[in-house]
Amino acid sequence: MKQHKPKYKQIIDAAVIVMAENGYHQAQVSKIAKQAGVADGTIYLYFKNKEDILISLFQEKMGLFIEKIRVEIAGKSTANEKLLTLIEKHFSMLAADHHLAIVTQLELRQSNKELRLKINEVLKGYLQVVDEILIAGINNGELREDLDVRLARQMVFGTIDESITTWVMNDQKYDLTTVAPRLHDLLIKGFGATL
Repeated sequence: MKQHKPKYKQIIDAAVIVMAENGYHQAQVSKIAKQAGVADGTIYLYFKNKEDILISLFQEKMGLFIEKIRVEIAGKSTANEKLLTLIEKHFSMLAADHHLAIVTQLELRQSNKELRLKINEVLKGYLQVVDEILIAGINNGELREDLDVRLARQMVFGTIDESITTWVMNDQKYDLTTVAPRLHDLLIKGFGATL
């Protein structure tokens, strides 16, 4: 991960709060600056525009998450444990940061095609981790050998993503982390794991 100055992180963290509370379209740069405790012009030293802030925010948060997840799963010996760890960590990261959960699940869903392409580019690192887990599981005989990795990856990501979105839409009223083991169980049994 690139080392950024404290103001960069302040602006990113402020943008998460402002976008979560106001929505992306209503999150003016001036509101983000005020939340960050910096002058409006300071934002433009780090970011081109609001879209750049949203993409940078996602790159920063997802990049840190991917780094953490790689460290966590490196200590696990089976694909089963690695997948559970990935789901648990993803859920616990967003359960711990309600503003970030709103931004990732709602505000990142922009209709702007260019923005979507940039977001998909950031997601590639996450999906690569899922692929590695699935391929390792196939190779060690844990998962069925005819498993369609691309389809299984879509199932993993789609199920995690939809579970978090449902939680956000329900005003985060329940403990998201308690869903992780049940979701993992459904996926892993569907993938023909030999437990």
